[in-house]
Amino acid sequence: MTTNPTDVELEKVLANGIQNRWYAICPSSFVGQTPVSLRRLGHKIVLWRDTDGTPYALEDHCPHRGAPLSAGVPLGNRIACGYHGVEVSCNGTVISVPGNPGCKLEGSRPTLSFHVQDAHGALFLYNSPRNVDQPPPLTLPEELSSDEYEKFLCYLEWDCDYRYVLDNVMDPMHGTFLHKQSHSMAAGARAAKFELKDTEHGFSFEKAEQRDVNFDWTEFADTGIHWVRLDIPYPKSGGPGGSFGIAAFATPMYDNKAAVFFWRNRKVSGWQRDSWRFLYKNRLEARHWDVVEQDRVILEVMELDANKREHLYQHDVAVTRLRRMMRQLAIEQLTGNN
Repeated sequence: MTTNPTDVELEKVLANGIQNRWYAICPSSFVGQTPVSLRRLGHKIVLWRDTDGTPYALEDHCPHRGAPLSAGVPLGNRIACGYHGVEVSCNGTVISVPGNPGCKLEGSRPTLSFHVQDAHGALFLYNSPRNVDQPPPLTLPEELSSDEYEKFLCYLEWDCDYRYVLDNVMDPMHGTFLHKQSHSMAAGARAAKFELKDTEHGFSFEKAEQRDVNFDWTEFADTGIHWVRLDIPYPKSGGPGGSFGIAAFATPMYDNKAAVFFWRNRKVSGWQRDSWRFLYKNRLEARHWDVVEQDRVILEVMELDANKREHLYQHDVAVTRLRRMMRQLAIEQLTGNN
């Protein structure tokens, strides 16, 4: 147990993602009954489904000789290594060693298992450093958990640190400049003062004298999963319903590669829901991809140490607070208080 974590130790924790949290790891469609291997959160993970569609996840490493389990054969809720047939259950327990029945490997639980849930078009994984029988509940923002919202998943893989993605969403002012050509972000003041407010699960960052005009506020929350949300008011040409919302999640993959999830949502019901779905898919979605592409381009060309050579000002208070919160979580993880 480390009592005084070094900057190197803290950076490793932050780069791989805080432990004992849920993370979105991939779209649901990525995983079927054939095992797939993904690198996420500092791990190489094998995922597969049984015949009823239930997803499972294990460290992609056979406890016998280290062959990837993703090259093996799925057997319902367990998987057989393709090298020597060792069968590992979805909870990490070795069920069978065909080449040496009754050996001490059978019945042991050496493989790291992960709890995984399928929700809203994505797979969510609980990032525990050890096997746990029951994870905490997956608690998502209202925009995803409530049936009052219609939502579409936008999934991307960007060549940048996942923390740059979170910083970007916690920075409302960039919308006025980077996205100034967008149909939904051209209005409002070019200069603004911001207020930081505590919320039940985190904090919000809001323009003090402008609301419902542009990208005027953003909120970070930790509900056992880290997420950010924001609203962008729509002009009348955007169709019926409330503001256009985004619920954002970012997950580290490997070597400054980030898995990025944007659930685009709108609070609509009845005929308005059908109308907005049609309008979104046929006119608005392409514009939103353009906005996301602007974010990707600017983040991917930033140097790896850009966040170490900054001169921040008042618009960056939310970024500073988020970084402090994440650093504190990393300290707690390393000192055994997480």
